[in-house]
Amino acid sequence: MSLLDTPIVQSLLDRVAGLDNDKGDARVKKITRRVVADMFRVIEDFDVTPDEFWSAVSYLTAVGQANEGGLLVPGLGIETFLDLRTDEAEKKAGLEGGTPRTIEGPLYIAGAPLTKGEARLDDGSEQGEVLFMDGQVRDLSGAPIANAIVDVWHANTLGGYSFFDPSQPKYNLRRRIETDVEGRYQFRSLLPNGYACPPDGQTQRYLNALGRHGQRPAHIHFFVSAPGFRKLTTQINIDGDEYLHDDFAFATRDDLIPPVVRVTDPAAIHARGVNAPFAQITFDFALHRDHAAAPATIVNRAHAEAA
Repeated sequence: MSLLDTPIVQSLLDRVAGLDNDKGDARVKKITRRVVADMFRVIEDFDVTPDEFWSAVSYLTAVGQANEGGLLVPGLGIETFLDLRTDEAEKKAGLEGGTPRTIEGPLYIAGAPLTKGEARLDDGSEQGEVLFMDGQVRDLSGAPIANAIVDVWHANTLGGYSFFDPSQPKYNLRRRIETDVEGRYQFRSLLPNGYACPPDGQTQRYLNALGRHGQRPAHIHFFVSAPGFRKLTTQINIDGDEYLHDDFAFATRDDLIPPVVRVTDPAAIHARGVNAPFAQITFDFALHRDHAAAPATIVNRAHAEAA
């Protein structure tokens, strides 16, 4: 018999989870018992030594101290699994189609400047390939959604994000755009680069033990929301990136890879008010209407505060 299945360990698990009293939160108790029992099973099945166990505890402590929890979670596929569960729950509720969701990631900052219809995300101080992106927010029937909010953020040409990268101006490459009467949005920015986990950080330390890299392809994040519709959390990936289908965070979805058009026509360059060829992306968002039987898409999670 497994030690885990003996009466003494089963009684220990019950007491650990508070099942021997009628106080506390019943759901927390059930989850705690399952998590601790699964941990006991792993220790037993893999003959985990005390040294290994306490090394893992120290590692988790270091992850917290480095504030890398939001980086480790997608790296272990957990954030993608949560998305897949929401996808499945929506299907069971009869919701099909729409723009696919994918992970939020750890680098969102609330309160970006709000503009109507269009915005410029960069301040002109950084050199790079100019990007013009536009599209329309629609419902599933194709009707435009006016006054939707397209909250967009992405990395700079070095893979850094404003606020987390102190060299960048406040809210650089972050804006909220309210769609016009036809549901359209557009913005000018710089084509982002991908980024890597900090090479000496705790997430990369774990990935090294798994023989994995910590690279993300170039991408642009979005929250898209409107009254009466389900909030969409998604991102597009930049086609042609070497890590496009090898994202350490498992966020790539085929329907979220729009073509990148390189515009070299002198008349088109002049019309855009730039002096060099530029990149252009068009991407439309299709939102589901609110549905009482489907799980909530507004996720309450801690975010870094704007300094």
